[in-house]
Amino acid sequence: MPDAQQAVLVLDFGSQVTQLIARRVREAGVYCEIVPFNKGAEAIARMNPAGIILSGGPASVMGHAAPSAPAEAFEIGVPVLGICYGEQTMVAQLGGRVENAENREFGRAFIDVVEPCALFEGVWKVGERHQVWMSHGDRVIDLPKGFRVVARTGDAPFAAIANDDKRFYAVQFHPEVVHTPDGAKLIANFLHRVVGLAGDWTMSAFRARAVDAIRKQVGKGRVICGLSGGVDSSVAAVLLHEAIGDQLTCVFVDTGLLRLNEADEVVKLFGGSYNIPLVHKDASELFLGKLAGVSDPERKRKIIGGTFIDVFEAEAKKVGGADFLAQGTLYPDVIESVSVLGGPSSMIKSHHNVGGLPERMNMALVEPLRELFKDEVRELGRELGLPETMVGRHPFPGPGLAIRVPGEITRDKLDILRRADAVYLDEIRRSGLYDKIWQAFAVLLPVRTVGVMGDERSYDYALALRAVTSTDGMTADYYPFDHDFLGRVANRIVNEVRGVNRVVYDITSKPPGTIEWE
Repeated sequence: MPDAQQAVLVLDFGSQVTQLIARRVREAGVYCEIVPFNKGAEAIARMNPAGIILSGGPASVMGHAAPSAPAEAFEIGVPVLGICYGEQTMVAQLGGRVENAENREFGRAFIDVVEPCALFEGVWKVGERHQVWMSHGDRVIDLPKGFRVVARTGDAPFAAIANDDKRFYAVQFHPEVVHTPDGAKLIANFLHRVVGLAGDWTMSAFRARAVDAIRKQVGKGRVICGLSGGVDSSVAAVLLHEAIGDQLTCVFVDTGLLRLNEADEVVKLFGGSYNIPLVHKDASELFLGKLAGVSDPERKRKIIGGTFIDVFEAEAKKVGGADFLAQGTLYPDVIESVSVLGGPSSMIKSHHNVGGLPERMNMALVEPLRELFKDEVRELGRELGLPETMVGRHPFPGPGLAIRVPGEITRDKLDILRRADAVYLDEIRRSGLYDKIWQAFAVLLPVRTVGVMGDERSYDYALALRAVTSTDGMTADYYPFDHDFLGRVANRIVNEVRGVNRVVYDITSKPPGTIEWE
């Protein structure tokens, strides 16, 4: 974390899009942390933040035991920005009134700017109307002393309010979402004009600080890192190697569920180009044996997670004397492991497993990326000199291809899927679309169809293709390929991959949840 008074605290009241607030703050070059509202007093004492943002949330301030911000948030003399529920609890806690709205607002709305405000400087002018995104069933009806209205909608007369003396500001809409086109600029105004932060939180500065922190934590100890070849573990491994050199050993477990030629690429890059001490364990026979005959997706995940831990632990013992286990934990993992009602999760996060860290391993954790979002990890990878083919690669699930083969897994099915997936991604790259898509993959459906190829009847698998666009992985929409592209991909797959005679494209949009198939 940066020096005191250079960070912003985001108090989370349970909104689905709280992470987006943090992303907008980071994009403005300011470091921030998200903490559940009921841990707010502790966080304020620990961080001594330069400013505080109160998130939205699903509760009503008039409900029983409604969540509220700690009193310290309004007493320590720093600027505060309330968003949606954050506005309502600010008003209620400071002496104003909130009521159930007769007309609720969900979705696009238009706001009228009625007075100048530090949040609006250089963005909105008095008399203008702008699009915003609303999501609320309550509304403010009476302001606390010292506040004034600066913007309103037809159904929200207090859509934006300000107390300039105390530097308290609040909005009923959500500036953090893309559906409020100027929202990021409003948040940046709060950070730079109101809080007075310079916006100099850079990846270069993070890199230097992270290297120093790793050296201080590890000392002369030895670190073992589970390397999957994905972006997170790869960036973590290179950063660790820069910090502690040969005190790091990476263990790469080939589960037999990887993409085409992936194992060879990982070994060549990390064991060769980077010369990082690397243990390569081919455990594909073990994994496929344990998965034989298993169709239930949750059982698959548990089998893969448990088997990975067993193999990793065995290889770690062979290395001998490791004091620390390194993980590519990211900030969204940290946030999601601490709910507004619960405590931290004990789940180990890696691209391979879904199980817990066994106490018998008796190693402390090193998590050098735990302050970063996914896009920031990619930026750090570029800062460290990782090739773009690695830094920009699409996310790959922990259970690998196992969840892209619904039903029973066999080696033949995996081979078919690997070849088809490689053709699909090759066409995406050739068309210059790879970096425009968040994630693309093929799924081998548990359906066989009758077809005619040449003069012969075929009875082969149907294959589904998936491609989604996203900025944060929280929501996603299908990528609108043109018919020529889809026809070209389908033709190549059917001609080049034996075992597939039909290709379909999945155009399902994705609400919050998983992008994966199973």
